[in-house]
Amino acid sequence: MFYFVLLSAVSALLFVGYLIKTILKQSEGTPEMKGIAAAVQEGARAFLKRQYKSVGIFFGLVFLILLYLSLKGYFVIFVPIAFLSGGFFSGLCGYIGMIIATKSSARTTEACRHSLNKGLRIAFSSGTVMGLLVVGIGLIDLSIGYFLLDWYYTHIQPCAEALKIQNITSSMLCFGMGASAMALFARVGGGIFTKAADIGADLVGKIEKNIPEDDPRNPAVIADNVGDNVGDVAGMGADLYESYVDAIIATMALAVAAGLGLRGVFVPLVMAAAGIICSIIGTLFVRSSEKADQGALLFSLRRGIFISALLIAGVTFFIVQRNIGNHIGVYFSLLSGLIAGLILGISTECFTSSRYRWTRSIAESAKTGPATVIINGLSVGMLSTFVPVITVAMAILGSYYFAGGFGNSNLGLYGVGVAAVGMLSTLGITLATDAYGPVADNAGGIAEMSHQPPEVRKRTDALDALGNTTAATGKGFAIGSAALTALALIAAYREHVHILGRDIDLSLLNPRLISGLFIGGMLPFFFSSLLLKAVGKAAGKIVEEVRRQFKQIKGLMSGKEKPDYARCINIVTKAAQKEMIFPSLSAIIAPIVVGLLIGVEGVVGLLSGALVSGFALAIMMANSGGAWDNAKKYIEEGNLGGKGSDIHKAAVVGDTVGDPCKDTAGPALNILIKLMSMVSMVFASFIVRHSLFK
Repeated sequence: MFYFVLLSAVSALLFVGYLIKTILKQSEGTPEMKGIAAAVQEGARAFLKRQYKSVGIFFGLVFLILLYLSLKGYFVIFVPIAFLSGGFFSGLCGYIGMIIATKSSARTTEACRHSLNKGLRIAFSSGTVMGLLVVGIGLIDLSIGYFLLDWYYTHIQPCAEALKIQNITSSMLCFGMGASAMALFARVGGGIFTKAADIGADLVGKIEKNIPEDDPRNPAVIADNVGDNVGDVAGMGADLYESYVDAIIATMALAVAAGLGLRGVFVPLVMAAAGIICSIIGTLFVRSSEKADQGALLFSLRRGIFISALLIAGVTFFIVQRNIGNHIGVYFSLLSGLIAGLILGISTECFTSSRYRWTRSIAESAKTGPATVIINGLSVGMLSTFVPVITVAMAILGSYYFAGGFGNSNLGLYGVGVAAVGMLSTLGITLATDAYGPVADNAGGIAEMSHQPPEVRKRTDALDALGNTTAATGKGFAIGSAALTALALIAAYREHVHILGRDIDLSLLNPRLISGLFIGGMLPFFFSSLLLKAVGKAAGKIVEEVRRQFKQIKGLMSGKEKPDYARCINIVTKAAQKEMIFPSLSAIIAPIVVGLLIGVEGVVGLLSGALVSGFALAIMMANSGGAWDNAKKYIEEGNLGGKGSDIHKAAVVGDTVGDPCKDTAGPALNILIKLMSMVSMVFASFIVRHSLFK
């Protein structure tokens, strides 16, 4: 099983190498297109270089703290190393994926000069690089970590088999904490950057100057294109790498509590490995005809996902039967998660795509001004939480009882973990459809800025419109998988506390648990407030700079002079790095402080409260933002007055309000609820010893 997992991970990376080679062989087009793409690449690299320096300082400090606690006997020496490893590989996935995305945008534009299908294939191949990097590197990281820990507890500090497995899974939890910390910084920093640039460009360019989106005269347009990559490629990649690793680790830890032994521990790893092969096969079915509309393009991507899901559903039956055949119900737990993931994607599409009445109703409300656009967008976002919440609730109940939870609660919780792994088993292709979006968006921008013929822009617009839908569904998938993963992590935390010899009272009459629930329920709102304010402040600086350039650079509006793109990139980069620190640190410190002051019951309450309110709030913000965005694009297609009309301007205001909701605060919430769980588990022994409540 170990070698199958490793071989699958290596296969993913080999396929990534093939895709990168294929992409880079394609032409970048005209010198003007190459120059625009180079400016975006330079800005994206500069942002990540500065961000990784800041994050590197944080990781260095936490490493020293963990090393000190290891030497004091709170956990084994591998824990701080695992923390660094998880963070490093998470950041590496985001960086490589972003570099390939920025190199693919001009190539996609050039491909669209000849063929819509060719443009789709290049953009989707770029997204596939991100998707398969995440699953391939994630499994290699976990496999090597398991191998080294197994060797350590066999030869250096030998112990009984059951205790060895327990020690290995406990130590591996810190892989997840490193990945979660990196993901939070990537999501928060990238989200602030991308939305500050986007809002600044839209408010001045579209509303004040009445010029098109991606117009080269707009000083913030390159920063906007950079932001698409650092937020929706590097940020999303680090986010789902964290979900993927966390779900597998939590399920491995729960296998120990369920008494399933080594085979139970390996089941989630083997399921994930099989998912890689199925995802690679699914990518081969993504193609479209030249006259495809948005519905047909969407089906071409969905076809790859559905084929991958069907393949994994068939293969995993034999994995469960071979390894834990006396608990075959675990297979149906996996199906619960797999089906829930598909339902979440379809539900998100219904509430955010302009093909359906919800988004069109927002566009219609623009007839009466920005206020009604915002009211209707909030209403649609709130309503959109119904199906995902019910779906996840049913997946939790189904996976728990299918696995045998009615007779053994630990087996039931293991089933919930397997459901999370099942939902993420097709991540290789699911993330590909999400990371494809920024490439298509940038391709449209390059077509506009390099003055391509109308048919080229028409093709890139078709790919971009599809990207908006896939990005929205990708966020729904990420949030749903986070909910199942976080629940598995909370269950693993409870077992971890039991292993440390501490009884835990989870009665709802326990005031410490209730106090934690209230604090946890509040935290997502507090966290979102900080992020929305950060985007507002950074966007304000961009608005002032864009206005200044339009005023002071003579000939800018006539196109005779070029704007200073680099200054806008520099302003928003500095703002993002500064504003991301406090929200990120608050998420890391909160569970430790609550644990020390209220006790382990307070931590369980904190995690549970944050899970419930954070899940619903994240869905509401992501879907409101997606619906506002697509309502605006529906009008820009020529409906209800088209571009430049008062109705369009009202819709732009709604889109501007929704931008930080769907691309900054909403996506960061799913990392918040998982990171707090990981921090709680890593520092559990410290909290148990030093809490005011024993």
